Amino acid sequence: MIDVAALSAHLAAHPHVTGKRDIDIACAALELTQNSPGRPGDDAAAIPDGEGWQLMATEGFMNDFVASAPWFAGWCAVMVNMSDILAMGGRPIALTNALWAPDAATAQEILRGMKEASEAYGIPIVGGHTNLRTAQPQLAAAIWGRAKALITSFDAQPGDLLIACADMRGAYAGDSSNFPAFLNAPHARLRADTEILPRLAEDSLVTAGKDISQGGIAGTALMLAECSGVSITIDPDCISPPDGDLARWMTAFPSYGFLLTAKPAKAEIVLSRFHRREIAAAVIGKVEAGSTLSLTDGKAQHVVWDHDAAPYLSLAPIKVPSHA
Repeated sequence: MIDVAALSAHLAAHPHVTGKRDIDIACAALELTQNSPGRPGDDAAAIPDGEGWQLMATEGFMNDFVASAPWFAGWCAVMVNMSDILAMGGRPIALTNALWAPDAATAQEILRGMKEASEAYGIPIVGGHTNLRTAQPQLAAAIWGRAKALITSFDAQPGDLLIACADMRGAYAGDSSNFPAFLNAPHARLRADTEILPRLAEDSLVTAGKDISQGGIAGTALMLAECSGVSITIDPDCISPPDGDLARWMTAFPSYGFLLTAKPAKAEIVLSRFHRREIAAAVIGKVEAGSTLSLTDGKAQHVVWDHDAAPYLSLAPIKVPSHA
């Protein structure tokens, strides 16, 4: 039996969830809102370009992660940027990196990870910045993509269903929250799986979405709720953790994972697109009017966060004052 009230409190205080609040500081300093160019709050900046959009995203990595797992960090530099492009309904085009290391030997494993991921996903690395005279390894990468039709963070609507999908053909990396499903996976399979999101967008099957990032299902759902100006209620009984640990899975970072919203009439089609690729997908909740992320036990709703009372990213829709 799941103690939903305790789980809600756990998620509200979890560092993977609260860590996303750093975005609030940057947006405030730069005076950004979701109405700024590129629409901050989305997984990638979308720039209108002819009949489609150019997409741009950047990811940086914690120094201790790069130092302790250099090959994995290099792979992730490609993979997580790619996920941001896919979450927008786009296809990745090319990637650049910025690498600092104390010597060539330290840099070599990071670059090997990037090179192998580039080859696996078919995303060329076209340049970047390198400095091998720093005290500790550091890594960031930027990606370009293109979309014919967009999936955004801003269009979830009351009445939509919340769908979670993740490739479960993997395992946690040690005691971390990272769940890689790409190790030993055929490159052809990895590349084919990247086509699901762009085709969902082009077929107008989803209303909104985000990739499941370091905040896990909980943090990602909260970002989606705030950006769309809605409430999201999740039913924990609808989530199947890979190892049975629901609290861990709800704050985990899967290598291939997305939250999507869809009209009820289209939900089964969306699920089937993932199931035919042997990727787990299920309806785990619903979108409602309001400003909360909540978990339900079937009888009551237990609030994780109210983004109206306590802004999360401070990227909610700008309210238009009412007039008497």
